[in-house]
Amino acid sequence: MDSGTPKRLQRRGSRANIGIDVELYRPEFGYGEGDTPSTKDEKLWELMSSYQGSDMKSIQRSIVNHVEYTLARTRFNFESKGAYQATAFSIRDRLIESWNDTQQHFTSVDTKRVYYLSMEFLLGRLMQNALINLDIENNYKEALLDLGYKLEDIYEEEVDPALGNGGLGRLAACFLDSMASLDYPAWGYGLRYNYGIFRQAIVKGYQCELPDYWLKDLNPWEIERDDIQYKIRFYGHIRKYKDARGIERSIWEGGEEVLATAFDIPIPGWDTFNTINLRLWKSGPSNEFDFSLFNHGDYFKAVESRQRAEYITSVLYPNDNTMQGKELRLKQEYFFVAATIKDVLRRFGKKSRDWSELPEKVAIQLNDTHPAIGIPELLRVLIDEEHMEWNQAWDLVNRTFAYTNHTVLPEALEKWSVDLLQHLLPRHLEIIYLINFYFLESVKKQWPDKPEVLTNMSLIEESTPKMVRMANLCIVSSHAVNGVAELHSNLIKSKLFKLFHQFFPGKFQNKTNGVTPRRWIYCANRPLADLITRYLGDNQWLHDLDLLGNLNPYQNDPDFVRDWKEVKMTAKKGLAEWVKKNCGFEIPTDSLYDVMVKRIHEYKRQLLNALYCIHRYLSIKDMTKEERQHVVPRVTFCGGKAAPGYYSAKKIIKLFNSISDVVNNDPDIGDLFKVVFLPNYCVSAAQVIIPAAELNQHISTAGTEASGTSNMKFAMNGGLIIGTMDGANVEIAEECGVQNMFIFGADVKAVHDIRSNLHKGGDVKIGTRLKRVLETIKSGRFGDAGEYSTLVDPLFEGNDFYLVCHDFYSYVEAQEKVDESYKKPEEWWAKSIAMTAGSGKFSSDRTIREYAEQIWGLEPCSIPKPSLSAMQRIRSFPNMIKQDEHNQHEHGHEHDGVNGQAPDDDKEENKDHDHDNDLSPSSKKKKGKKDKKKKHEDD
Repeated sequence: MDSGTPKRLQRRGSRANIGIDVELYRPEFGYGEGDTPSTKDEKLWELMSSYQGSDMKSIQRSIVNHVEYTLARTRFNFESKGAYQATAFSIRDRLIESWNDTQQHFTSVDTKRVYYLSMEFLLGRLMQNALINLDIENNYKEALLDLGYKLEDIYEEEVDPALGNGGLGRLAACFLDSMASLDYPAWGYGLRYNYGIFRQAIVKGYQCELPDYWLKDLNPWEIERDDIQYKIRFYGHIRKYKDARGIERSIWEGGEEVLATAFDIPIPGWDTFNTINLRLWKSGPSNEFDFSLFNHGDYFKAVESRQRAEYITSVLYPNDNTMQGKELRLKQEYFFVAATIKDVLRRFGKKSRDWSELPEKVAIQLNDTHPAIGIPELLRVLIDEEHMEWNQAWDLVNRTFAYTNHTVLPEALEKWSVDLLQHLLPRHLEIIYLINFYFLESVKKQWPDKPEVLTNMSLIEESTPKMVRMANLCIVSSHAVNGVAELHSNLIKSKLFKLFHQFFPGKFQNKTNGVTPRRWIYCANRPLADLITRYLGDNQWLHDLDLLGNLNPYQNDPDFVRDWKEVKMTAKKGLAEWVKKNCGFEIPTDSLYDVMVKRIHEYKRQLLNALYCIHRYLSIKDMTKEERQHVVPRVTFCGGKAAPGYYSAKKIIKLFNSISDVVNNDPDIGDLFKVVFLPNYCVSAAQVIIPAAELNQHISTAGTEASGTSNMKFAMNGGLIIGTMDGANVEIAEECGVQNMFIFGADVKAVHDIRSNLHKGGDVKIGTRLKRVLETIKSGRFGDAGEYSTLVDPLFEGNDFYLVCHDFYSYVEAQEKVDESYKKPEEWWAKSIAMTAGSGKFSSDRTIREYAEQIWGLEPCSIPKPSLSAMQRIRSFPNMIKQDEHNQHEHGHEHDGVNGQAPDDDKEENKDHDHDNDLSPSSKKKKGKKDKKKKHEDD
């Protein structure tokens, strides 16, 4: 097969192909019409006219300069950590160049932007992803090797940013990668947590939560923005007054203020020069400390407000079992959205325009309900600060916001007590009541004789205490609401939000989740990526994942299957090494690798997996020596974190570890069966685990999982799925072929019927094999029986809400089919190849295109390509456009960029750069009276 040289414009690595003496010149932006550049401006442009070199010498010089000038170390003190940090700073320099140019271009053409608001961004390690997207990984590999370092070892020095916990945060990270790669003008907004949720350690089988202080060492990827700061208010009171027209107005005043400071992380796209931004907010005091108290000797009181302010972004998801914890969580959410809204409106206000243009220039996507308080915040700003009428403000807000729902479980929908909101955000509660009043009035008109409808649809839950339903707030206030899988979207329309769907026809949509193949195949499983590229001829499949369908003809190709098996074995050996390093024991690589990694929760049914492990163990123990020769050797892996206060989930972790202790040390079993709990599951661990999986488990009770994205990652890497028809499993079965999966269990309709029967007093049918498993646990075989009574006793008592007992035998049967298929290698590997070939739909690129086209109304906006000479640089100066167009007409050619094309949308006057400390001349020019705007105090 042809090696498949990539047929695409290489981003920076192309310089290595052209020659080390060739410079790539950056696109120009800058002067407004009629402005004349100063000598200083011209000098700055001259000094920053070209991109940094990507040849070995330029890279090495950049790295060693950071060793000495950034880290203040010498070439004699250049160990692995220093090498990582200096290399990261070197890469960041190159990111910043295109990051600045991208934001400058967005501002220049005045494009609409989307702002993606999420409390979590589970980014994973950034170095490899940046090098791949910048197309300079090989350049850095050679440069570092010449300095005596292996790039692979440098990768391992990086700590995972602890900015998320699970699928919600990982989805947001994938979306950022796709938005950048597809050239969409987008920003991500979140919080800069000092500590992640926790670092999981397993001590004597128990989960122990340790502080995850990921910032203890220098974080070279972020840029602190002292020039972007906002004061955020909490508590206080509302003062009423009447304006000149006699209209009652409100002012929120008093209370306390904290300071939000921006930290930016550049997000590069693949196969593009665009680099977008993730802006994270850090909390701090508006005043350092009370000097008068300090002078009077009350030192602790003097810094109390500082500490209280810094707590807001200290920890991801503080425990909310106490009232103080609840208040801190709500503080986090408001702090996050208040700073973001201020930042978005500042950017919108850079050009002189009417407020009616807001939805034409701004789209805000709420990733779940955590940022929902941003809705009344934007209303407050428009009404109280901009003195807008309610109807106009409401129309703008409704056309600006869109909401993604991530759950089908009513108990998982976020609510805040009225009392807490009144105490912390009094004006926002008042606005929420106004929204509710106008909304219920419109509901009454449609259903005048159904008071129960008002109760169900109200934003206020009339409970004790009264609660604000944040999901209802999002639905009422957004122009679009979407689920994240076809089944999930249908369930929220037919059950969870049925009345809202009837009241707002057309508002509810589906946007099936996706993941980025750049990280989850190319970064995580390079041998597989190379194999795919070799057989498909180039790497365009990384941008168009549907091209994987062209692998189907190779399912029975002996050479391809042989290479496919080698790729999987390489990944399995990598996981075995990881287990030895992190768990302290060895596992065989010639066994079937069966993996279940996800957040530990009862609805995800890790308990069902644990019960099957015991059943498999007991079954093997019952066999004769001859019968055991026909057993498929298997290693079952389970990993995931349980929330600190979720005791049932923590008991499941303990049970898995106890099973592991018994099974792995039983000489009768040997290598026929091993059970491994994988500690501290995170993105970097997933990049080792997922490629190695031959079987992966997605076994949630049907109708409980919104989507799931790990199932997509496993499918892309050729892992076969054993699972229920829940979440995205349904669509994976459609795309990859249900015959290539092992489906079991009750479907959504059956689950409803079974639960109804149980509610009416029906029996839970345990059966002899499951009864034996449960009684083995109660016998103390896996430790203190009382330890697991909260897991086992409810099943005996008929309390089986998640249908563990009902689905157990169907699950066992599916597992038996797995063993039979694994005994037939040709069948197994054909299924594995089919899973990868059918996974094209599940690229996050497809998902983001659907959001952009159907919800955000967003167009791609590619920055101008670099030029090969200073004379040919693409210019976007408005006062030169007419002459350029004339020249093109006269001479029949365009500006000569790298690809011979100039941008066709650089027609708007550039008044300011989106990065507030840029050196572009336009940021130093005075605006005319007509365009004069009040700028941020720290711009």
